[in-house]
Amino acid sequence: METDITTYEQAVEYIENIPRFTGKNDVHDTKEFLRFLSHPERKLKVIHVAGTNGKGSVCAYLCSLLKEAGYSVGTFISPHLITMAERIRMNGIPVKREEFLNTFTKILDAVGRKKQLDESCGRSADYHPAYFEMLFFMALMIFVEKKPDFVILETGLGGRLDATNCVEKPLVSVITRIGMDHMQYLGNTLEEIAGEKAGILKPGVPVVYDDSVETASRIIHAAAKPVGAACYPVSKKDYTLLNFNNKTIDFSCFSRYYGYVRLCLDTTAFYQLGNAALALRTAELLLDKDILTREVIRCGIHKTRWEGRMEQVADGVWVDGAHNEDGVEAFLYSVARDGCTGERYLIFGAVQDKAYEAMVRRITDSRLFCRIGAVGMKNDRALSQDALRDTFAGSTQEVSAFPDVSRAYEAFRKKRKAADRIYAAGSLYLVGELKGYLRMRGSHD
Repeated sequence: METDITTYEQAVEYIENIPRFTGKNDVHDTKEFLRFLSHPERKLKVIHVAGTNGKGSVCAYLCSLLKEAGYSVGTFISPHLITMAERIRMNGIPVKREEFLNTFTKILDAVGRKKQLDESCGRSADYHPAYFEMLFFMALMIFVEKKPDFVILETGLGGRLDATNCVEKPLVSVITRIGMDHMQYLGNTLEEIAGEKAGILKPGVPVVYDDSVETASRIIHAAAKPVGAACYPVSKKDYTLLNFNNKTIDFSCFSRYYGYVRLCLDTTAFYQLGNAALALRTAELLLDKDILTREVIRCGIHKTRWEGRMEQVADGVWVDGAHNEDGVEAFLYSVARDGCTGERYLIFGAVQDKAYEAMVRRITDSRLFCRIGAVGMKNDRALSQDALRDTFAGSTQEVSAFPDVSRAYEAFRKKRKAADRIYAAGSLYLVGELKGYLRMRGSHD
C-alpha cells in the first residue's frame, strides 16, 4: 500500500484517522491477517490481561517483577497518555519513534500485499486493520524482532472479541477487578461484562483473577471449569495495610512461596495493593522460587512506576486515571487519606459514553473538594465543559467550567495556598492533556 508517510507524526495521524470502534472487522479478520503475517503471536510467551480497572497497573507491577528477576519484557497497553508510542514498550520504556514508524510502514505494506493477493484469488479485498488492531499488529512485530522473554498483552475492550484474544495459548490469563464500564459494548450487568472478560480463558491455561466482586468471580470460575483452566483468586484476604506515610504504603502480601511478605508501594494509591497482589500471584505461576526470591519481590514491587495513577506530576499536583464509577470510588478513597492539611481542588473531565453522572455523584457526595473545574477535552468523545458543569448542579462545592485543562490548572494554581492540593481525574485523556501541558510549560519556564 503506497503512501507518502515518512515521519512518526504522519504515522500517528494516519492511525488516529482509523475509526477506533468498527463493526466491519471481526476476530476472523484479525486471525486471517495474523496468518498472513506468519503468526507472530505464536512466537511469543504471552501473559494476557483483561478486566475493567487496574489492567495497566497489573501489567506495570508484573513487568517490574519479571525485570527484577532478570528477564526482558515487552508490554502492549492502552490507552496512551501523551504519545502513541507509549502503548508498545520494552522493559517499561516506550519504543523509539523510528521503530514505531518502521513497523507501521511494514504493517501498511502487508495490508496492501494482502489486498492484492485477495483480489487475485477472487476474495473480498476490503480489509484494513482498525485503530486498535493496527497497534496490536505493530506490537507483535516489534516483539518478534526484539525477542523479549515475556510479553504482556492488555486487552483494549472486553476480552472475548478483542484482537488480543487471537493469542491461542498464553502462559497465563489475568482478570483484574470487574465493574460497570463500556456497557454499550459489553452488556448492562456485571454478569454480562464478566462473561466478556472471561472470554480470554483458554484450555489448560491458568487464570489469576480479582476475587473482590462475588458476581464476577462466580462467572469467571464457571467459565474456567469446562476448559480446565486452574483458578487462582486474589482477594483482600491476601494483603493487609500496615502503614501509610503520605508518600508510600507498607503492606503485607501473601506469597505462595513465602507466606506473608512485607512490601512497600511507592504510591499513595490504596487500590494498588490489590493490583500488586495480582501481579505477584501471576509471577509465581511463571517463575520458580529460586528465581522469584523475597528480595526480587520486594524490589520489583517497590520500583514499579505507573503513569497517571495517583501520580504526582508537580508540587502539590496529582493525576489519576479514574474513568468509571469504581475507579472514582477508589480514587476518592485514596484522596480521603492523603494527609492534606489544606484545601483540595479537582479538575474533572469525562467522555460522553461513560457513566459520568454516577461519577459526579460520588465526587459531590464525598465533599473532599472545595473547588471543582469542569473541563472540556481535545477529544471527539469528550463531554463539553458546560454540560459537565450542569451535571454538578446542586453541588455544595464551587464548580466552574473551563474550555481546556490548561486554563483550569492555571486558575487553580493561582488560587491555592501552600498546603492545598490539586487533583485531576475523570479520564485518562484528561490526565494525558495535563501531563502534556505541564511538560510544555516546564520546557518554557
